[in-house]
Amino acid sequence: MDEAFSQERSSELDSERYNPLMLEPYWQTIWQKDGIDLTSTPKPNQKRFYALSMFPYPSGNLHMGHVRNYVITDVIARMQRMRGAAVLHPMGWDAFGLPAENAAIERGIDPAEWTKENIAHMKSQLQRLGLSIDWSKEQATCDKSYYKWTQFIFLALYKAGLAYQKEATVNWDPVDKTVLANEQVDSEGKSWRSGAVVEKIKLKQWFLKITDYADELLEDLENLNGWPDKVKTMQANWIGRSKGLEIDFHSTNKKEHIVKVFTTRPETIYGVSYIVLAPENQLIEKIISDDLRSDLISFREKVAKLSNEERTSDKREKNGMYLGTEVINPATNLPIPVWTADYVLADYGTGAVMGVPAHDERDFLFAKKYNQVIKKVIVNPNEQESELWQGAGILINSGKYNGINNNKAKLEITKTAKLEKWGRSKTQYRLKDWLISRQRKWGCPIPILYCNTCGVIPVQKEDLPVEIPITPNKSSKQPNSKETVDPPSLTKCPKCGKNATRETDTMDTFMCSSWYYLRFADSHNKDKPFTKESIDEWLPVDQYVGGIEHAILHLLYSRFITKALHSQGLFRIDEPFKRLLTQGMVQGITYKNAETGGYVRTSDIADLSNPRDPISGKKLEIIYEKMSKSKYNGVDPSSVIDKYGADTARMFILFKAPPEKDLEWDIADVEGQYRFINRVWRLIHNYKSKSSTNVSLNTKSSSLIKQNKLSQEEKDLRRAVNIAIKSVTEDLDKGLQFNTAISELMKLTNTMQELLPKVNITIANDSISSLLKLLSPFAPHLADELWYKLGGKESVHTVDWPEHDENALSQDKFQLVIQIKGKVRGTINLKTDLTDDEIKTSVLNSEISKKWLEGKSPSRIILIRNKLVNLVP
Repeated sequence: MDEAFSQERSSELDSERYNPLMLEPYWQTIWQKDGIDLTSTPKPNQKRFYALSMFPYPSGNLHMGHVRNYVITDVIARMQRMRGAAVLHPMGWDAFGLPAENAAIERGIDPAEWTKENIAHMKSQLQRLGLSIDWSKEQATCDKSYYKWTQFIFLALYKAGLAYQKEATVNWDPVDKTVLANEQVDSEGKSWRSGAVVEKIKLKQWFLKITDYADELLEDLENLNGWPDKVKTMQANWIGRSKGLEIDFHSTNKKEHIVKVFTTRPETIYGVSYIVLAPENQLIEKIISDDLRSDLISFREKVAKLSNEERTSDKREKNGMYLGTEVINPATNLPIPVWTADYVLADYGTGAVMGVPAHDERDFLFAKKYNQVIKKVIVNPNEQESELWQGAGILINSGKYNGINNNKAKLEITKTAKLEKWGRSKTQYRLKDWLISRQRKWGCPIPILYCNTCGVIPVQKEDLPVEIPITPNKSSKQPNSKETVDPPSLTKCPKCGKNATRETDTMDTFMCSSWYYLRFADSHNKDKPFTKESIDEWLPVDQYVGGIEHAILHLLYSRFITKALHSQGLFRIDEPFKRLLTQGMVQGITYKNAETGGYVRTSDIADLSNPRDPISGKKLEIIYEKMSKSKYNGVDPSSVIDKYGADTARMFILFKAPPEKDLEWDIADVEGQYRFINRVWRLIHNYKSKSSTNVSLNTKSSSLIKQNKLSQEEKDLRRAVNIAIKSVTEDLDKGLQFNTAISELMKLTNTMQELLPKVNITIANDSISSLLKLLSPFAPHLADELWYKLGGKESVHTVDWPEHDENALSQDKFQLVIQIKGKVRGTINLKTDLTDDEIKTSVLNSEISKKWLEGKSPSRIILIRNKLVNLVP
């Protein structure tokens, strides 16, 4: 320890003032010097624990949502270390992506420069929080040492037949010249960034066969007992497995053409009054009436401006076009018209649906709009007659199936369809193969070459990584192409030696984040992304923490990559995350103009007690919304740390609300935690100053104290300490209820303030030791400072976590609540060894009973032992 710094520190701590801005940097320096956060090599039979937060995108600044995520994981990691586990608690950066490239374009710099500056800044912010992260394992997805192995994994998937290329219809931004996700196209069909009208074009794209694992991904959700049900339901719905019947509808004028339709309700086949094809369905070109082809072009142009979400939204009116042709309903042998409509998507099912307007609300509204036949084929005798019925019932107007329950009819009609060969059982999925191609430079290059002689050639392992191309004009908006890449994409084919070009698309950033948890287990390996032994030792992740917004894509892709690599025998695990906590959002006070939907900065409001729009003068709404730069409601963690310290910020973010719930930011609650920390500080300071002997801290998990030789005050304090130990341990180990754990620490502190002066030195020292141990995961700087101040020879974070003594929880007395006429009238203290009759006698002789019964005897006495007695007059 530096001598000058030690003297400065000592003078500060000799005062009664709590100074977090002095002690927190000091202890962070000590922890780093001593390496207490480094991942230790597990000993034989030692428990391993892998704690991981979803790594951040380096946007430039942390917000309080980040703080909540990382502090939650840190508390868990710190507790597990104290319980004797070898802990892996790493951190990295999800560093590729369009935002970095756009920011770099605006600033005229290379994306790597912008990204690395942000990483350095955000890392310093994280370190100020006192997180027990093993920074020696730090990874950034944009580093060559990382994306080399992302490319390696892509090639492993390619070799296994799980990566392929095909032509696909995509959203194309003609200004930025890149593919956009559906979410990046606004309601007017324009790009979210450039404002250009988005085009639908076909491009050759790379896909991963996630659908090969659809059943496994769905069925294995049942084994994820440590995951929230909400997340599992979201993933199940996204996979969207449906079992039903695929039916052939033959064209009437071109009999060689068949419209195939998938349905989960074959019992409604007799009620089909029309067929609808997706506008993109290629079969339309073959069956449409020639005089309608120009109308089809116009209709498709209108549909192309809509996102998939808009097309399928229940809130939007559906639009269609008759194709001038018919098909035969195989059940009735009658012709029905064929339409195209915007609500049918080409990539879902067969790209065609059957319209059953009497039994489907969407079909009903479409039929009403376009005057299509509405034929009811299911009725419920117990329900009032109506045109639309979507429930169960008995079949009518269905030939030989009339009078049959719809569930039985479904089986019978399916059987007939198979027998007569106009239908077949089929399992359908909402899940589609994962499109990973991106036409941008700031991403992981796809390691593929194209040779006119040899075709598609994977890059050899020894030639990895295929490095990110550097553009001579850093501000260029052009996408990767064979004309804009520098160095040129021209290379040599490893097979024939002739000229070849390399793939210029980069991978979806989800590809980089779908395996990073594997790399942390073997982060310094230069020969492999990981070894089987390292994964089998540390994985699956014991506790994963992140936002609910990642419930589907990131978590689903990570599960897929894990299963795909497991199938190749690379490791034993087939699921990446054992327990998952999806923490709620941090919300800030927001000022919003209800008429315009615009947000107003606090600094622009003249009077916060009567907030008005500075331009229009309209009264503003005051609401809580997720913290965001665009809403001007964010709180910089540094502003809190600079005033109150990191421990206060940690305690607030954990205490304010249960972790899975949204949290409303309120500076008054921050100040409340600051006052509590000061209370603990004064408690320990006063105890040390008044103690006539040296404090002997207990570094072990338990203490040997004989309960029967203690005074009542000593028993009461021992009981309070052990209740806290049991409750905090259970809250952190099982329920992850950090707010109730902190509440227990507050109650224990209050009890200690009252009873410490009344107990012997052994009980006092043991109580203080337990308090600081329990406090240490939440307020690590404070706990280590006070531990040191009381004579601790090692960091409190390296001593044993306390274990509760069951004997100390027992009570000689208990408090009994007395109710009279259903109302609580008071309480009395009684010995625990009294019989029921003795308890009732004590109650009747109490001053409370005498006052409220007014000399009368109760007609009934209802006793709930050790809790409550109710006297009924």
